[in-house]
Amino acid sequence: MFAKLSGVLVQREPYHGFQPQKGEKMMAFVYGPVPSWRLGRSLGVDLVSTDEKTCSFDCIYCQLGATVHHQSERQEFVPLAEVEEELRMLRGIEADYVTFSGMGEPTLASNLGEGIILVRRILGLPVAVLTNSSLIFRKDVQEELLEADLIVAKLDAADEATFQAVNRPVQGFHLDHILAGLKEFREIYRGKLALQMMFVEANKSHAADMARIAEMLSPDEVQINTPLRPCSVKPLPSEEIVAIKSEFKNVKRVISVYEAPGKPQTKPLNIIATKRRRPG
Repeated sequence: MFAKLSGVLVQREPYHGFQPQKGEKMMAFVYGPVPSWRLGRSLGVDLVSTDEKTCSFDCIYCQLGATVHHQSERQEFVPLAEVEEELRMLRGIEADYVTFSGMGEPTLASNLGEGIILVRRILGLPVAVLTNSSLIFRKDVQEELLEADLIVAKLDAADEATFQAVNRPVQGFHLDHILAGLKEFREIYRGKLALQMMFVEANKSHAADMARIAEMLSPDEVQINTPLRPCSVKPLPSEEIVAIKSEFKNVKRVISVYEAPGKPQTKPLNIIATKRRRPG
């Protein structure tokens, strides 16, 4: 799919009709930087870089649409040698974080831990992982996540019925497993742990219960979100997010998407790789 010409990766066939702009560097696994209300200038690394969304959840609000490959088994999707080639081309790039995210759940990549170490060695930038928390009860996943500077862990429900309705996990996954895993990870992790809570109509009435769970887990930060990017679910208005945030008064630090400062100006390395992971 990719050829190397004059030290620049060039994509032979554009994804989804997007055409590269003149002079753009074409990458397969690294994308952005993108402006993030939580992470500033975020350079993405996608170790689950398939043509279709691969995830252990099928969340009703996901900007990538429906999950095509619904799985919980870890595997190597992307050889790190190919990721390393792209990273070496980007030494000196300005970014606040290198963020593992992309076309699915990053902890499904069995080489995530090695990937985090590789990024830090080559780029020397802080590393974040955006996870849906589904595999955080696993010891191997916990050990790999310990290498990151920031973990943003999803938690969208306070009870099993809401978890199943909003996150639509792989069969056999339950909220209790996630809560136990997050509690265990909190006890051993020395980096920054943030809980991201996405509020929609289906779970907004559970804000007080979710706040109590956050107090129990004692994260460094809670991120109150609602889906502002195009998806099949409408975002909650700002006044409802303000009311939800007020339930978290006993949490160390709470930020919300509507109150976030202006996003930094960024110019993606290439529009194709970025729009695959950040449509709309």
